[in-house]
Amino acid sequence: MNKLIVNNLNKLFVTNDAGTILREVEVEHPAARLILLASQQQDREVGDATNLVIVLVSELLTQAEKLLRMGLKASIVVEGYELAFARAQEIMSGESEELLGSEHVSLKDLGPLLRSVIGSKQNGLEDRLARLVSEAIDITLPVANPRAFNVDNVRCVKIMGASLISSHVVHGMVFNREASGQIKSISGPGPIKVAVFSCPISNSRTETKGTVLLHDAKEMLEFSKGEEAILSRQISEIASTGARVIVSGDQISDLAIHFIDRAGMMAVRIPSKFDLRRLCRALGATPLARLGAPLAEELGNAESVETLEIGSDRCTVFKSANENGGRLATIVLRGSTQNALDDLERSIEDAVNTVRTLVTRDDRIVPGAGACEMALSRAISKFADITPGVSQYAIRAFAEAFEIVPRILAMNAGFDSYECIARIAAAQESQGPCQGLNINDATAAIDVKSAGIVDSLSAKSSAVHLAVDAALTILRVDQIIMSKPAGGPKPRAPGAQDADD
Repeated sequence: MNKLIVNNLNKLFVTNDAGTILREVEVEHPAARLILLASQQQDREVGDATNLVIVLVSELLTQAEKLLRMGLKASIVVEGYELAFARAQEIMSGESEELLGSEHVSLKDLGPLLRSVIGSKQNGLEDRLARLVSEAIDITLPVANPRAFNVDNVRCVKIMGASLISSHVVHGMVFNREASGQIKSISGPGPIKVAVFSCPISNSRTETKGTVLLHDAKEMLEFSKGEEAILSRQISEIASTGARVIVSGDQISDLAIHFIDRAGMMAVRIPSKFDLRRLCRALGATPLARLGAPLAEELGNAESVETLEIGSDRCTVFKSANENGGRLATIVLRGSTQNALDDLERSIEDAVNTVRTLVTRDDRIVPGAGACEMALSRAISKFADITPGVSQYAIRAFAEAFEIVPRILAMNAGFDSYECIARIAAAQESQGPCQGLNINDATAAIDVKSAGIVDSLSAKSSAVHLAVDAALTILRVDQIIMSKPAGGPKPRAPGAQDADD
């Protein structure tokens, strides 16, 4: 379910992404800030499942409150939670008999996982977005060393107009600005040489200011000829290296554009240093801090550079020809509103981060649709039955906390959560742990493995770990001590002490 958020700058957000919501709201309570820090750490480490951290911490604390009202000590609750968490780690790592149905996923078959990640935020659009992300991953994922995959190699450009159907993937980079000169397109039978400069392309200026006295029109005409000759020679030297496109990270003067057009080259200005760095990585170029002729190894290679009109915007497209170092893809997103485009971009970022987690941490997947949480809840409840002492109450409460995930899914689907949880538990008891919630039919559970509804085991285990740590940290607190300014009441403000004065 989406939330409408207005931050302190009166900026409007319409999203259901927990990470975005928590970044924009102002949290004052110290215990709530601990939960916020756990969610932010999940966002930094994994990039997804931030809402699972918040939901699980809240439910663990709710269950702990019930135990504390029953008379159990906080230390007993903490001990039971630690025992239950140790058991949950054994189950998720596959070291116990209660398996979650986890299996290794192939990098060539990421469709079900991407659809599940995107569908949790953009229900109904997961098929189209998953195809876009899969196409971008195929371009950017290194074949020899998949662990070297960089999430920055997949970027999004948001262009208003049309719909998601018009979105596509470009092997290279797309900038939402047009070329500076008269030449708007460069292509050829061979690779196009691109020179990249991080300095301004203009006349050199002295560090100190001076005054020039001109006596007549002839002196005025001859005044700038020297600088023009220097700039013309520099542009000619760049053109002599074979470069057909000049990219600058700073300003390009009108005189420089004139000489660049006369040399038959294309000029593009990219003010963002991060985009300039990505472009150099895509083209295999070296950004130069001085204006002059680049060396052969400092030039980049592009298949084509052209300015296109996408919707009502003029965009410059760099199609990469560098297969080894140019594994960079741009997803051109189309949509009707800026809020919709921002939400689509956040969903794509979560999907790309999930792929990064698979290739760098753990490539196992677990059943989705609440099946994994229900299997954990049932396994930990059985562990509570064989645990002696009062800590078994805390272990059982820990198990019940995992039922919050299928319960929320059922409520969002408009079903009776208690009936759905009972139906899933009965189905898992008879058919195995791959039975989850069917949001289209409340009368029966669904086999999530055959339906292709899966989650990343690494993201789920990280979320559980951070949620339990945050809950235990809060349970170990018995008093909040806040520092306040010492002394009596604040002195009166200067001015009249009485309204009648």
